[in-house]
Amino acid sequence: MRVRRMFAVWAAKFTEKICVHVFRRQGVTWAGKIALLICPAVLKELAEEVRERVFVVCGTNGKTTVNNLLCAALEAEGYRVLCNRTGSNMLNGVAAAFALGAEMNGKMDVDYACIEIDEASTREVFAHFKPDYMVLTNLFRDQLDRYGEIDAAMDILGRVMRSAKEMKIIVNGDDPLSVFLAMDSGNDFRAYGISERIYAEDETKEIREGRFCRHCGAQLSYRFYHYGQLGDYICPRCGFRRPGIQFEGKNVEIGDGIGFSVDGRSFRSPHKGFYNVYNILAVYAAVRTAGIEAGNFQEMLNGFRPENGRMEEFWAGDTRIILNLAKNPTGFNQNINVIMQDTSPKELVVAINDNDQDGADISWLWDVDFERLGGMEAGCVTASGIRCRDLMLRLKYAGIPAEMEPDVEKAVRRYIEKGSGSLYVLVNYTALFGTRNMLKRMCRRTKLKYSGG
Repeated sequence: MRVRRMFAVWAAKFTEKICVHVFRRQGVTWAGKIALLICPAVLKELAEEVRERVFVVCGTNGKTTVNNLLCAALEAEGYRVLCNRTGSNMLNGVAAAFALGAEMNGKMDVDYACIEIDEASTREVFAHFKPDYMVLTNLFRDQLDRYGEIDAAMDILGRVMRSAKEMKIIVNGDDPLSVFLAMDSGNDFRAYGISERIYAEDETKEIREGRFCRHCGAQLSYRFYHYGQLGDYICPRCGFRRPGIQFEGKNVEIGDGIGFSVDGRSFRSPHKGFYNVYNILAVYAAVRTAGIEAGNFQEMLNGFRPENGRMEEFWAGDTRIILNLAKNPTGFNQNINVIMQDTSPKELVVAINDNDQDGADISWLWDVDFERLGGMEAGCVTASGIRCRDLMLRLKYAGIPAEMEPDVEKAVRRYIEKGSGSLYVLVNYTALFGTRNMLKRMCRRTKLKYSGG
């Protein structure tokens, strides 16, 4: 079996290189698929060789950022860490992370593994290994074609949690859906959250999918909301409530960067968006739950650069381009918050596709608060992607003047040639990889740099 595993690792590494250098495509999925075909036990065996602990990160929004931040935090403490940084989070992507991270002799030489897993794929991945920790970021409506409503994703996660009774859960205590799962599983869990009001009540009017108690069905009573169903809640009928918070974010600052304190320590990050406070707090909670002091946490935040289209920054001449994934109403609304907090002149390209990974049902666009873009100048919003006409219709009903350009590259180039100082590009799943590669090509051709790796 050791020889078979070694051949699987070789084949994965070879496949990945061929895909990248010959076909100019991300080869992670194929690398994992081939490794599992050659040695079906490769994932199980390699996971067992991680010296310390295996973390998995699940949840609707923030998985990739939290996973990569967690990896960086552990590396900052001097550990060797395996991580599926590219965001390939289904079974083949997870298998590829281990196979590509293994030595040429087929052995694993890492202290920790940080693995992002798509919620629907946890059933397949957990059949190969049981993690030591799960970080659960949040649960929102996402990709109706794949999951149906939230109940389907919750059912899957609940089953895998109960299948790994020794796994500790680090859960967002401000999300009643995630907390219900953690409590219902019977697993040991630790909660992180923010106990102070951040937004005024009239700033948080949006669709709140999970505002009903999962125990009894009554509508939860909130002292305040942060966004979506996140906030300080209690069920007036059965008493289900926000749990005790072990890692409580305080003194939150949002503006040109973010800041907060936890455990009597203050942290700052140059990255924008209230949701990033949750992301960083989740990572801190995970590291501390594992018994690691996190003495270099602030230094890690100072040096961390987002990659893979998560608030990734590119420069083309004098135009700063910020690329971010936005794939559901909550994610889009948080991105709009960041855009509107930027008081400098800015433009926006939004690309919506409906390929298999995106889902053909894009009715969720009507739950995005595009009306908030009314503060931007006319003609500075462009609808792009396969479903650009649907997006144009939504923007029309929102009262937002917009242009249409199905080709993302043409839309971006138009703003660069116009001399835009700041351009935000929001894309869903299948638009992300191509857009990111296009922006990297622009940088290489002009000998400019971007903030990613």
